Amino acid sequence: MISEKERQQAADALLEAEKSRKPIRQVSQTWPAMEIEDAYAIQQLWAESRVRNGARVVGHKIGLTSRAMQMASKMTEPDYGVLLDDMLYADGASIPASRFHAPRLEVELAFVLGKDVGGRNVTLFDVLDATAYVTPALEIIDYRTEVPRAICDTIADNAAAAAMVTGGRVVRPMDVDLRWIGATLSKNGVIEESGVSAAVMGHPAMGIVWLANKLARHDITLKAGHIVLGGSFTRPTSVQAGDTIHADFGPLGSIGVSFT
Repeated sequence: MISEKERQQAADALLEAEKSRKPIRQVSQTWPAMEIEDAYAIQQLWAESRVRNGARVVGHKIGLTSRAMQMASKMTEPDYGVLLDDMLYADGASIPASRFHAPRLEVELAFVLGKDVGGRNVTLFDVLDATAYVTPALEIIDYRTEVPRAICDTIADNAAAAAMVTGGRVVRPMDVDLRWIGATLSKNGVIEESGVSAAVMGHPAMGIVWLANKLARHDITLKAGHIVLGGSFTRPTSVQAGDTIHADFGPLGSIGVSFT
């Protein structure tokens, strides 16, 4: 464990890296006694500072939802980060690549809550009942530290969440089988990745079940109106200025963005 002062120093360093677009040394190397609990505390301090400077919390993202990614990170469960209002982009956006250091895209589903979800022993049915609608999404992940990164570096760095894009067709959670939503991700006209949403813990809402139960330990509730990114069902795809992206979700429509 590290001290509260060291946690704040780490959060400040990540804030500065975000502003300058210059990665810093891995926080787990600067503070080698750091543990996962410290990393989540640093993430919270980072988010609180962003809110004090005018940002607004609009939801959460869930990462490491596949067994392969958990094994690669030496984790036994997913991780999570915070979504802020200035991270949101809509279908058709021109996104400045200069906002990021080394952006990569992941294909996901976004759940928009119509009811609060909280307390212990939250189930899949609780999450589906609380979901107002589901929409296709892309998450933009980025690193504010040098690589290679330990899991504490990723968590402290807001679980790598940098931005997200929503688009396509909005559906209610019972109108389609959410396990079998497929998607392809094309970059400059070439399909780079494809996947199916069941790859996320067997059902894309299961990550939200995990998150609700995880946050309940800290008396935090997922709020009505918030967006929750359920986890990627493709590998990350690197992007840079000049790239045009098209994600095709079949019956759920598509998302197109460009990086300038």
